[in-house]
This record gives sequence, C-alpha cells and structure tokens, in this order.
Amino acid sequence: MEETPQTHDLVFAGARVLDPETGLDAVANVGVTGGVIAAVSTGPLTGRRTADVSGLALAPGWIDLHSHAGGVAGHRLQALDGVTTALELEAGAAPVAEAYAVAAAEGRPLNYGFSASWGQTRMTAVGGLPLGGGIAVALRNLGNPAWQREASARELGALFDLLRRELADGALGIGVLAGYAPRVAPEEYLAVAAMAAEAGVPVYTHARDLVEQTPDIPIDGAEELVRAASATGAHMHYCHVNSTSLRRLDRVLGLVDAVRAEGARVSTEAYPYGAGMTGIGASFLAPERLPARGLEPRSIVYAPTGERVADAARLRELRAADPGGLAIVHFFDEDDPGDMAFVDRALLAPETVVGSDAMPLTWTGGRPDETAWPLPPGVVTHPRTAGAFSKVLRRYVRETGALTLLEAVRRCSLAPALVLQDAVPAMRRKGRVRPGCDADLVVFDPDAVSDQATYAASTRPSTGYVHVLVGGEHVVRDGEPVLGAFPGRPIRR
Repeated sequence: MEETPQTHDLVFAGARVLDPETGLDAVANVGVTGGVIAAVSTGPLTGRRTADVSGLALAPGWIDLHSHAGGVAGHRLQALDGVTTALELEAGAAPVAEAYAVAAAEGRPLNYGFSASWGQTRMTAVGGLPLGGGIAVALRNLGNPAWQREASARELGALFDLLRRELADGALGIGVLAGYAPRVAPEEYLAVAAMAAEAGVPVYTHARDLVEQTPDIPIDGAEELVRAASATGAHMHYCHVNSTSLRRLDRVLGLVDAVRAEGARVSTEAYPYGAGMTGIGASFLAPERLPARGLEPRSIVYAPTGERVADAARLRELRAADPGGLAIVHFFDEDDPGDMAFVDRALLAPETVVGSDAMPLTWTGGRPDETAWPLPPGVVTHPRTAGAFSKVLRRYVRETGALTLLEAVRRCSLAPALVLQDAVPAMRRKGRVRPGCDADLVVFDPDAVSDQATYAASTRPSTGYVHVLVGGEHVVRDGEPVLGAFPGRPIRR
C-alpha cells in the first residue's frame, strides 16, 4: 500500500479492506478514479468525494458465474446481494451476439457475459428449432425430446459449427446442460470438451444423472466430467455440485479431488440452499423419474401459482400446459441438520466457489416491468436470486465460523475470477482490491449482512450492503439501489 498525492474521484476512508489475492485484511483508505482502483493506502487520500466507512468492510464485488437473472430487476436484486458481475455460463446463450446486443440496448446495472449454449445450439442443429429467443425460449424447450436424441454425424457437424461461431463471437466458454439430455452419446460430450480445450476456454456443466440415480445411464455424470478433464485437458467447471450430487456428494467430491491431484483442471460451485429451481418440463421432473432422486410430486412447487404439486396427474398437467414454467424442487429438508450437512460439505469443499444459480423472475401479477422498484407483489423467484452470497456470509462466517471473512470473500470474488481469467483477460482486473483493478466494490457491515429472501418471500432483498460500485459507479448507495445506474459492461473472451 502506498500513499499518493493524486486527487481521486471517490475515496472510501477507514474501511476494513479485504483483498483475497494478497491476503490483506487491514484498515485502509481506497481511492477510485475513472472506474479503476487508483490507490490503497494506510495514509490519507484526497478525493473530490469522500465517504467515511469506518467500521465497515470493503471487498471486491461478488462474481456470480451462474446467474440466469439477466434482466434489470434480477440485476438489482443481485446488486443488493453484493454481486457486481453476473454471468450466464451454465445454460449459456445462443446466439451470444443477440444476448450481448439485448443487454447493451436495455442497459444493465451489473457486468454481464455469456457462454455458448450447447443446449440451445443443439435444439437447432438436432431438434430443428429456431435459434435464439433467450432464456424463456430455452426453458420452454427443455423437455422437448426432439433435441435430446442421439445426433447423426451431419447434425453433430452442424452443432459444432454453431459452437465455433459462438466462441468466435466472444462466448466465455461452452455451457452444457447434459442433465437435461441424459441419453446423449458420451462421445459428443468428450468432443465438446476437446473443442473447448483447443479454444482455451472452460466447459460449464450441469452433469447428467449419477449411476445411483439412473443405473442404465450411458455414463455416470461425475465420471463423465472428470474423464473429460483428464482426457482433453479442458478446464471443466462442475455447476451446482450440491444439487446434482445430492446424497452421493462425497463420492463425487472424491472423484474431483482425485483428478485434481493428477493435474486436471476441475472447479466446483455450490449454493447454500436445499432446493433447486428449473422449468417444470425438464426431463428429470417427469413423475416416473422422481423416485430415483428420492422425490415425489409434492417435492415440487409450481412458481406461477405457488401450489405444491398434489400428485403425478397434476404434475403431468402442468408439464404439458406450461413446460417452461419455473418450479422449486425441494431435494433437501433445510430444517434437517443431516440434510443441510450435505449442502455445507458441498459449499465448504476446497476450492468450491459460490454460484447463486439465480433465476429469472416470474411475474404473476401482470405484464413484466423490469424497471419497477420496489418489485410489485406477485413477483416470485428462488430465494437464492436475492440472497445466495449473503447467506454464505451469514451462515458460514458469522453463525458457524466455518469460513473466515477473508476466505468467504475469496470464494465470492477472486476464486470465480480465477476460473475465467486464463480464457478471459478482463477477469484479471476483477476479484481484487489492488491499484489498476476495476472498481467493482462492495462496502458492507460484516456483523449485519444477511439474506432476507425466503421461499414465501423470494424477492426480499438482502441487507447489510451500504455501497456497491460497478466500474466506479454506485448501483447501491446507502443501502438503496440507484435506479438510474446502468454501468454494467459486457465481459467477452
């Protein structure tokens, strides 16, 4: 840390500064100029504006590798949870050029970016469906068997051509929803991983079923992912390892540890909840497939009505009428310490990063208005959209002490940046509080930061964040969202 005579645009004075890259955890002053961190100093700094943040922590903003909440309203909820960069990497988008163009035209509070969507490109190349339309179209087609079948050589050629085009257009890797098309040939997944390795980008995978869940699966989902890492050299990112591994988590983490020890690159990600959310038409939510996961129709809550699905007949009715309708799937009982122990082990495993799996908002009260704030009654989502990162700080730092504050900050900021930075140089300037890095910053009260969203009140914002800056511009000031702020910038390869 060095003192500087420069006059900064903004100075945060007296913060407990947390930099996970250097291990800094000390009271200091931080100067921001031109959207960049210009100084971190124990000595006084001069600013055109100075904010006394004594008693508060200042850290790099959270980087969410797994966010489907890409609209303005979703970004605001995530900003109030400390997120400054929200990336759609598991499902991805196709065409990515369309996704980037829509976000740029509308404006975004947070930085944004997309992987190439294997699922959507496969829907076109194999299923004959039109390309594009965003996540709403992708959700509607998740359960469509047309794209899930084994592909011909010609169809595979068309699929790989589309993926190469997406990578050329700046996609941040390849997102693979293998769990939604579990009968696809394992050779196809391996070929996708080889393509990613050649391009020098990660593969972000929603793994297919484990053999314990589906004994006749073509290949165990965890074995497939780690095999691809070893065989191709690709960086394989295991999305929400908690919700796909369930009670077989320890076996899955053991596989990951083993291939890491051999030099393979496998990163893991988890969120701190016992329920997931997806389109109710997903293949694994078919009534006949629920018992393999220890589920029943009543494990599912249909978001548009809030109803807990009564029986298999009602589930089939909803899947037919609204296949893209979002549903919460309760796979663990969050009131059961034994169940939550699996969630905890997933999140606390070495090198696991926090990824929210934030979901699009369901507007049950009328036409969506992404600019509305506060959000009107009847808007629902999964509570992880509004509270995943704050729940990590509350549960694992303050309540259980399983993580130090600095380590929790690392898992929310630097660790996600490291997943991407070899392929995406822009990420080398994020996840740090160091001169020359982007001024994507959070200022929060570590004794008070907490999630507030519940399954019954899913859009209740987190609390404890005093300031959130994206590129040096406030998107949260004095605990309130700045409604006219759209400083989010595209992150491209």
